[in-house]
Amino acid sequence: MRTTKQRLGLNQPATYQIKVEGRLSERWAEYFDGLTLTVEYEPDDSTLTVLTGPITDQAALHGILNRIRDLGLPLRSVDCMAS
Repeated sequence: MRTTKQRLGLNQPATYQIKVEGRLSERWAEYFDGLTLTVEYEPDDSTLTVLTGPITDQAALHGILNRIRDLGLPLRSVDCMAS
């Protein structure tokens, strides 16, 4: 049986994990559309905030990335976890 992987479209929801340098408290979750914020500590003693959760579409993803830029947070990675 052959299975095909569903491609992510512009208007499809997906779960993302976005990592930024620095530490944000959970109170920023509302600003980031209810994404879950967790803090990770790297071996080099740097701190990352990980934003995880469903994002409704690519436009909403770009809106979140714009907010990260506006706060001056260096973006470490953006991963699509599931669609």
